[in-house]
Amino acid sequence: MTTPDLQSENREIAPAAWVEARPTALLVLADGTIVEGQGVGATGEGRGELCFNTAMTGYQEILTDPSYSGQIITFTFPHIGNVGVNDEDIETVNMARHAATGIVLATDITDPSNYRSSQHFDAWLKVRGIVGIAGIDTRALTAIIRDRGMPNAIIAHDPEGFFDRKALVAAAKALPSMDGQDLVPGVTGTQRYDWNETIWRWSEGGYGRQDAPSLHVVALDYGVKRNILRLLADRGCKVTVMPPTASAADILALKPDGVFLANGPGDPAATGVYAVPTIKAILDAKIPTFGICLGHQMLALAIGATTMKMAQGHHGANHPVKEHATGKVEIVSMNHGFAVDPKTLPANAEETHISLFDGSNCGIKLNDRPAFSVQQHPEASPGPQDSHYLFDRFVALMRKHKAA
Repeated sequence: MTTPDLQSENREIAPAAWVEARPTALLVLADGTIVEGQGVGATGEGRGELCFNTAMTGYQEILTDPSYSGQIITFTFPHIGNVGVNDEDIETVNMARHAATGIVLATDITDPSNYRSSQHFDAWLKVRGIVGIAGIDTRALTAIIRDRGMPNAIIAHDPEGFFDRKALVAAAKALPSMDGQDLVPGVTGTQRYDWNETIWRWSEGGYGRQDAPSLHVVALDYGVKRNILRLLADRGCKVTVMPPTASAADILALKPDGVFLANGPGDPAATGVYAVPTIKAILDAKIPTFGICLGHQMLALAIGATTMKMAQGHHGANHPVKEHATGKVEIVSMNHGFAVDPKTLPANAEETHISLFDGSNCGIKLNDRPAFSVQQHPEASPGPQDSHYLFDRFVALMRKHKAA
């Protein structure tokens, strides 16, 4: 395979040698790039912003992470499908809601070989309506994203191989930018519910239940992942999940010991139109507050900082993040295309974590309110558990506040 000339227009990436003469899928980028391959998963079209993920495991958790709503994921790891799929590793709370819109693979989907597998990955993609393409030089594609940013794209899958290429290019060019898009309503519910499932333990043969909570956390759902809720419940919390449009009055009426601001997709500034006033009222009430990913960005917006679009974002489970206070370097999971601009943080806030890849902001805390947040995904699903201590820090903050 040859790496394409990144300066040429309407360039095409050569398909893998095993790809049949007639392609059954196309990946069409907004700049006119057309990549031929073999279709996997659902037939039809998947549209969205194209990103790459460098994780070596957890493809099911990644595809069902609501933060990936409106995006097509290029996996740089080649062995996708080898552990199959199951109902336990889905991260979206609402099973009917979609996360990623498409998947790009270097090789064909492998057959499952894992005792927890209950379904072939290709069949699972079909059921969930996720369109995929395989046989792509994902290294060359990742280089394009790295150098040019995350383009809009369309995956078209037709088993007969009939495509209107001009129409697909035009449609890809017409796709809206992620800037200004509030994607949260598409991945969240509108009703309040309680959560008591705890983390998976080998000794218990699965997930447990929190039957004797000592703290009450209200989680604002911008696209929350299941394992975040499990880690809160596992640390003695009764978790009440509320929709993203919940009012501050409704939240404070529950008298929570803490408020959690969840992860989610889209442009934080767009979601902030209705989320920021609520968060400001929570901060004014001095309720302990903890934010992750989009929740981190929401907290920053609530104190007057701004966010900015990243060129290729951070997507993977091997990202180094440094905590300023301890000097500790953590390997973490990341999934975000926007970042907090640290230069806009007010005087009552300080940066706590930074990315060692590019120096971008990865955490803040307030000096006059019991509130902090991080950009990474400390729930580690998938990924390393270096940042699990952040949930303990939140619990300690709530206990201190409750005692006072």
